[in-house]
Amino acid sequence: MSKSVVEQVQETVAFLRSRYPETPEVGIVLGSGLGNFAAHIRVEAEVPYSEIPHFPVSTVKGHSGKLIFGELAGKKVVAMAGRFHFYEGYTPQEVVFPVRVFKLLGIRQLLLSNAAGGVNPGFSVGDIMIINDHISFGTPNPLVGKNIEEWGTRFPDMSEPYKKSLIARAREICSEAGIDVREGVYYAVTGPTFETRAEYKMIHTLGADAVGMSTVQEAIVANHMALDVFAVSIITDLGIRDEENVITHEEVLEAAKAAEPKLAHLFTEMVARA
Repeated sequence: MSKSVVEQVQETVAFLRSRYPETPEVGIVLGSGLGNFAAHIRVEAEVPYSEIPHFPVSTVKGHSGKLIFGELAGKKVVAMAGRFHFYEGYTPQEVVFPVRVFKLLGIRQLLLSNAAGGVNPGFSVGDIMIINDHISFGTPNPLVGKNIEEWGTRFPDMSEPYKKSLIARAREICSEAGIDVREGVYYAVTGPTFETRAEYKMIHTLGADAVGMSTVQEAIVANHMALDVFAVSIITDLGIRDEENVITHEEVLEAAKAAEPKLAHLFTEMVARA
């Protein structure tokens, strides 16, 4: 008989506590090309996804595939170096499994990052965009199915999916450091294809500033479990672009790597002030 998701999460949590007994305060998810941020963490334990019971395994270039436990800015943290995506063939429930685990490990805040395509014509490659809202209609909702009442309500409120107080804190941090930061709406799609020119135009018309293939499912489940969420996109390519411009994953990774020092400062300070 297959185990329920509650049993699976509990087994995963018990295993991870056996490898790292401390309680992390903040969970961090690192997007495409942003895994080097882990170097800023004073590592106390590393666990490859392949060793963790019930955990999926990341298959995408730019995602190293391990959980990192340690200390950042004086706080205990757990970081995913590499996330899971619906386009890899995982179910939405598998994609968000780590967020469930993070919550039961004891985190209070979840910091999410991603590489995204800019659809706001005022954006440039390398910009950091604080996500203040999202449009989720382009990707499956991970809460479809039987609701687990002990984890959250059947109909979670999504009027503030990204905590306003954390957004204000991030603005303050960027201002102090002289980091030019954008703010906007993230539109989630399934991928793995990059969007057509017509799709980019539609997404912009619908009110989004950036588009990507991750983050939103994680944010939905974090809200379901009453976690405070903060998320940023690194704008790694431009959707409203010249006719000759073709996007490659390698270029996305390169742009993310170039912007990483700014993200590292922001996330480090977000943790310090958590």
